[in-house]
Amino acid sequence: SALLVRRCQSRQQIRTLSAEIESLKNPRALEPSPQLASLKEENAKLKYRLNTLKRSLQADPAPGSRAMLNINQRLQQVFEDAIRAACPQVADPPLAVTPGRDPKFGDYQCNSAMALGQMLKARGEKVTPREIAQKILENLPENELIEKTEIAGPGFINIHIRKPFVSKLLTNLLLNGVQPPPLPVRKKVIVDFSSPNIAKEMHVGHLRSTIIGDSMCRLFEFLGYEVVRLNHVGDWGTQFGMLIAHLQDKFPDYVTSSPPIGDLQAFYKESKKRFDEEEDFKKRAYRCVVRLQSKEPEIIKAWTLICDVSRAEFQRVYDCLQVKLIERGESFYQEMMKAVVEELKQKGVLELDEGRHIVFVPGQSIPLTVVKSDGGFTYDTSDLAAIHQRIFQERADIIIYVTDSGQSTHFQLVFAAARMLGWYDPLTTRVEHAGFGVVLGEDKKKFKTRSGDTVRLMDLLDEGLKRSMDKLKDKERDKVLTPEELTQAQRSVAYGCIKYADLSHNRINDYVFSFDKMLDDRGNTAAYLLYALTRIRSISRLASLDGGALAAAAASTPILLDHDKEWKLGKCILRFPEVLNKILEDLFLHGLCDYLYELATTFTEFYDSCYCVEKDRQTGEVVKVNMWRMLLCEATATVMAKGFDILGITPVSRM
Repeated sequence: SALLVRRCQSRQQIRTLSAEIESLKNPRALEPSPQLASLKEENAKLKYRLNTLKRSLQADPAPGSRAMLNINQRLQQVFEDAIRAACPQVADPPLAVTPGRDPKFGDYQCNSAMALGQMLKARGEKVTPREIAQKILENLPENELIEKTEIAGPGFINIHIRKPFVSKLLTNLLLNGVQPPPLPVRKKVIVDFSSPNIAKEMHVGHLRSTIIGDSMCRLFEFLGYEVVRLNHVGDWGTQFGMLIAHLQDKFPDYVTSSPPIGDLQAFYKESKKRFDEEEDFKKRAYRCVVRLQSKEPEIIKAWTLICDVSRAEFQRVYDCLQVKLIERGESFYQEMMKAVVEELKQKGVLELDEGRHIVFVPGQSIPLTVVKSDGGFTYDTSDLAAIHQRIFQERADIIIYVTDSGQSTHFQLVFAAARMLGWYDPLTTRVEHAGFGVVLGEDKKKFKTRSGDTVRLMDLLDEGLKRSMDKLKDKERDKVLTPEELTQAQRSVAYGCIKYADLSHNRINDYVFSFDKMLDDRGNTAAYLLYALTRIRSISRLASLDGGALAAAAASTPILLDHDKEWKLGKCILRFPEVLNKILEDLFLHGLCDYLYELATTFTEFYDSCYCVEKDRQTGEVVKVNMWRMLLCEATATVMAKGFDILGITPVSRM
C-alpha cells in the first residue's frame, strides 16, 4: 500500500541522513575552513530532518492499526513540522493547537503565530503574526486529516477536518472498540491510595482517596501501564501498645481462641480512655510497644488479630466500591527505616536538635524528623523508606500519592529529600502528590453526623443504597424491572453517584456531599449519565438490532456526517483520547466527567434533530432504520461505557 511505501522511503531516508551526520562528525571534515559555518548549519538541518522523519514514522499508525487516533496530537505533529520549517531560526517554537470554540470557524485552531511574532520581534525581526501564519500554512506537510485552513483576525489559523477521515476513524472505533495507542515503553506506575488506619473506622477522607486513586489506576491500566495499587495502611506505632494491653485484659486467652471483637471502634475508644486515665495501663502499653518492635510471638499474635478485624471491615468497603488493593502498611518498611537512617548518617545530612535527628532540605524551612528523642521512628522516616523501596526495589517510573491536601507540605519535603540524596531524577522519574480537598456537609462545614462524630463509611454506603432504591421506586422502575435487575440498578446508581459526585469536582477543591444532588437525574450527575447510556442502548433494541447486526453494519456502512449534529457528535466522540491524554498529564479526573456530560448532551441534540429509527405514525411500526445514525449511537455508547469503566462506575442494561 501507499503507506507501506512511505514507511520504507522514510526508513531509507533515515539511513541516508544518519550516514551524512556521521560523516559531518569526522574531524577532518571540520578543520578550520571557509565552509565550517555552512557545514555546521547543514548538520543542524540534517539532525532536524532526521528527528522529523523518525517522529513521523512513529506517529503514522501501522496498517490495520486498531488504536483510536488522538486528532489533536496528530495536528500538533503536522503544525510543529510546519512551524519549524517556517521559522528555523527559533530553537524551541511555541505550539498551540486547540479545539475550535465556534464550529463556523473550523474544528481546531492553531494560535502559535502571535507568540512567534513576539519572539521574532525580540530578535529584531519585523514580521506580523498574519505573515507568520501564512508562512506556516505554506510549509504544512501533506497529511490525511486537514480539509482546509484559513487565517483569521491577527493570525489565528482555523483548521477544518476532512469528514471522510473522521468517518473512517469512527468505523475503526466500531470495529475494534476503544483501543489505547501502543506505548513505546511499558512503564511501571505505583499509586499509593486509600491508606486507612488499623483499628479506626474508614471515613469520608478515605472515601475520596479510595475513589480518586482507583480511577487513576484504571486510567493507567487501560493505557497499558504496569500498575501497582498500594494501600499504605497505618498498621504500626504506639497506638498498638494500648490496643494489645487492652486485648490482654479483656480476652486473656486470645492466643488459643480468637476473641470476638465485634466493634473495633468501640474497642479502640475503651483502650484510649484507659491509656489517658490509668497510669499502670499506660506503662504496660508502652512495654507492649517495645515487645511488638522486638517481635515477640505472643504480641505479634495480638497485633495480627487486631489487624485482621480491621482488614475485614475495610474489605467490606472495597467490595462495595469494586476496588482492588495490595496492602503494604508501615510495618512492611520497619527494617528499611534503619537502613535509610544509616544512609542519612553516612551522607552527613543528619543534624541533632534537642535529642531528635532531623534533616534539612534545600529550599525548605521545615526539617524532616527521622528519629525522635526516644529513638523511635516517625511518619517522615516511614515515607522516606517507602519512596526508597519504590524507586530501588520496585523500580517504578511513576509514583503517585493520593492523600488530602493537608499532607502536601510533608510530601514536598519527602520528595525534595529523595532528590537531594540522589535517589531519583525528576526528568526520568515522575513523583507526584495528587492532593484533594475535604468533604463538607450541606451546611458547608466538615462532614459529620448530627452528634458531631465522623461519618462511618459503611453507614454512608448503606444510606446511598436506601436512597437509590427510593429513587427507583419513585420512578416506578420496580414495576418494570425484575427483582435482580432492580438490585443491579440500585447498586449501580448508589455507588456510581457517590463516585461521580467526587470525581466530577476538581479534586483540589472541597466539595459538598449531598445525596439529593448526586441522585438528581438532571445535570452533570451519574444518575443522568447512567439513564442516558441506558436510553442510547435501548435505541438498537427498538430497531431490533443486536450486536452482530451492528458489527456487520459497521464493516459495510459508511458513516455519513452531512447533518450539523452528526458532524458535531462524530467529532465529540473522537475527542476521547485527547481527554485521557490531558488527565495523564495533570491527574484531574473531573475532565473526563465534563467530557462524558458533553458527549451525552451532544448526543441528545443529535437524537432530537436526526431520525435514527422512523416509525409509521398510525401503527407505530418501524418503517426505516437509518443505519449510519445507528452506528453513531453505538459509537457514543461504546465511548461512554469505557469512560464509566475508567471512573469505576458499572452501568446496567436496564434501569
